[in-house]
Amino acid sequence: RVVTRSQNNIFKRRKNVDYTAKISQPETHPMPVTHKQAQKDSNWRDAMKAEFDALMKNQTWELVPPDHTRNVDSCKWLFRIKTNSDGSIDRYKARLVAKGFTQRLGVDFYKRF
Repeated sequence: RVVTRSQNNIFKRRKNVDYTAKISQPETHPMPVTHKQAQKDSNWRDAMKAEFDALMKNQTWELVPPDHTRNVDSCKWLFRIKTNSDGSIDRYKARLVAKGFTQRLGVDFYKRF
């Protein structure tokens, strides 16, 4: 007769390994969440101007009169502080992103990339 480990009350020990790591750094320069908060700091204003100028230079979009049969996408500013390896601030980065999740295929756009 074969006797299993569980019948003899012999169990493998479970390996409880925690693979999470937390990296904490003091936030001496908090990142803004809204456009209104970012407008209060000249560093963020400069970053937003640089991003907007780059979008215009690259002809990312063109301004057209609104078509009432289509959705108009709104935009959102995202803010990040880029740091060097020693933790000092390298630059303030602002990105303007379109909220494209409101678009409908065949109505607001016809191609997917």
